Amino acid sequence: MIAARTFKDRSIALFGLGGSGNATARALAEGGALLTAFDDNPAAVAAAAAAGLPVGDLHDLDWSAIDALVLAPGVPLTHPRPHWSAELARQAGVEIIGDVEIFSRERAERAPDAPFIAITGTNGKSTTTALIAHCIAASGRNAQLGGNIGVPVLTLAPPEGDPCYVVECSSYQIDLAPSLRPTVGILINLSPDHLDRHGTMENYAAIKERLVAGAQTAVIGIDDPYCAAIADRLEAAGHDVLRISRQELPANGYGFDGTDVVRRVGGAEAGRFRIAGIGSLRGRHNGQNAAAAIAALSATGLSDAEIDAGLAVFPGLAHRMEQVGHVGQVLFINDSKATNADAAAPALASFDRIHWIAGGLPKEGGIAPLEPLFDHVAKAYLIGEAAPAFAATLGKRIPYEISGTLEQAVASAARDASGTGGEEVVLLSPACASFDQFRNFEVRGAAFRDAVSALPGFRPI
Repeated sequence: MIAARTFKDRSIALFGLGGSGNATARALAEGGALLTAFDDNPAAVAAAAAAGLPVGDLHDLDWSAIDALVLAPGVPLTHPRPHWSAELARQAGVEIIGDVEIFSRERAERAPDAPFIAITGTNGKSTTTALIAHCIAASGRNAQLGGNIGVPVLTLAPPEGDPCYVVECSSYQIDLAPSLRPTVGILINLSPDHLDRHGTMENYAAIKERLVAGAQTAVIGIDDPYCAAIADRLEAAGHDVLRISRQELPANGYGFDGTDVVRRVGGAEAGRFRIAGIGSLRGRHNGQNAAAAIAALSATGLSDAEIDAGLAVFPGLAHRMEQVGHVGQVLFINDSKATNADAAAPALASFDRIHWIAGGLPKEGGIAPLEPLFDHVAKAYLIGEAAPAFAATLGKRIPYEISGTLEQAVASAARDASGTGGEEVVLLSPACASFDQFRNFEVRGAAFRDAVSALPGFRPI
């Protein structure tokens, strides 16, 4: 854990006692802060008190004596309306920060030269984060992986010695981190997301831009207009910018040509990294993720040989086009994280003959946006509440059955795929939330894994 020593003897209010909030409270307490922690959930407050954390109702504080309010990332800062604790802090002129800001201050004070790679974007940031950390660790270096990927950043090793921090940052975390200054900042892409929390797409993009604007080297995707404009703006202001793309080869940066990630400097090729054949990096979307990772790894000192070696053995992330295993020539892919049509599109585009398991709690728009990819689907197996609506969309274009449950869908898809020649893919990419049948997408993905591993002849990857 990183004890927050820069807050020693300072009066700190903290709101939000979930996973990251609890970790932040412990870091502040260990660092000697004069802490008062609270949550709207009485059970969370009681659990924190039982764990020895100082708790108290923030309504009762003398806010004129408070030095900072620390908000957990999930607590609204501005939209749809500020949380009451943020309102109290603003009325008293108290700064409002989050766990990534505390981490940034600790690193700046104690080990400012410790490599720090910060990653954000609408899609692909977790895969990119994991790929970077994997390659650093494979090279024998001390990779510290955390942030929005599921490991609270303040639970990482302290910034003494030789850690290399690889931190995924959500827009919520960036919004609470005014002194975020990474060695390399990555902005992969931008599309409308979390607008209920940020109000407009312009506000959302501006928050994401802060991460790369504060970086020594900014790695920015240029395949959408928002990111392309940010890259141009930062370069014009004198920032060190490396562009990345899955659609073109930038003059200075890294692009994916469908097979390799190509490094170019001054318009000339300066290196190639083989991606084709790495199952965990299938698809052009992963070409963009790999380009971002390679740019950051090169900028932080890994050799091309070290990067190639790490890429070749990257296992991928659970529930994100995760290769579960084979039965005969049939490959089973767990893409449970694909909870809407846009998220399912990369997986559908990555394989030629798919037995597609889809459905769950439907999202607005259903699967109609995926129609251009239906030619990749040999048959669909529909589950959950969305099954009738998805069947109506598929109509006569694609054979389908309404399987109802995930277990039945796996059994039916395995049966149908096993009778054909060549590689067949059984793909769970639901294009739906999981909540009609499962607690979350992780539980759904684990159920898929369990069902697949129980099939006769199953061979894990």
